Amino acid sequence: MSARDKLPNAADPWRASTNSAREAWRVFGIMSEFVEATERLSAVRPAVSIFGSARVAPDSGVYHLTERIARLLSDAGFAVISGGGPGVMEAANKGAFEGKSPSVGLNIQLPMEQKTNPYQDVSQTFRHFFARKYMFVRFATAYVVMPGGFGTLDELLEALTLIQTRKTPRIPLILVGSEFWSGMLDWFRTRLVAEGMINAEDMDLITVIDDPECVVASIFQYYETRGFGPLPEEHELLLNL
Repeated sequence: MSARDKLPNAADPWRASTNSAREAWRVFGIMSEFVEATERLSAVRPAVSIFGSARVAPDSGVYHLTERIARLLSDAGFAVISGGGPGVMEAANKGAFEGKSPSVGLNIQLPMEQKTNPYQDVSQTFRHFFARKYMFVRFATAYVVMPGGFGTLDELLEALTLIQTRKTPRIPLILVGSEFWSGMLDWFRTRLVAEGMINAEDMDLITVIDDPECVVASIFQYYETRGFGPLPEEHELLLNL
């Protein structure tokens, strides 16, 4: 059987043309997401992106801890960016919404619709995960990562990879919940570092803090001598992210 026989659709000019047109319109849709979100978020700096599980209940300790951290950040002058949904995302938006600085939610359309939480000064909905993830990185002065599942790990590891490979400026990356994260961090040391998969100094990209006030103080300490705006070389990195 020839390659042409295996790919009959490729031999159908009408179908190929239709698929090409649909792909072109999809590209325009992706571009519009980037343009609209960039315009809306450009004025919310400095900002801290907070990640964590959508499954955390409002009466849980993690929810209240997230809400406290977000409120402290907001009152300290940081906009707070979350995923716009329930759980940790809602707690982050709620704390910021009740504070002095903007509460930003970057929601995502899912097959089973994610409900947008009501605690948002700026709300932006995305169809594409990669466009949404770009905005978390592009406008963050720091990352605060609460306990979470696959989505939280995806966002954490992407942020780590971008910083490690110097595709984005180094910024504070804070894990909250030493007991929750300890097993993963031990595995990083005993497997990834020990077997040469990452460098030992890569572990310095991560800070573990449990106290809300110390989270805010750590971010201020990092920027104490340089200011919150990107340095010229960091601005160039962000333009090419």
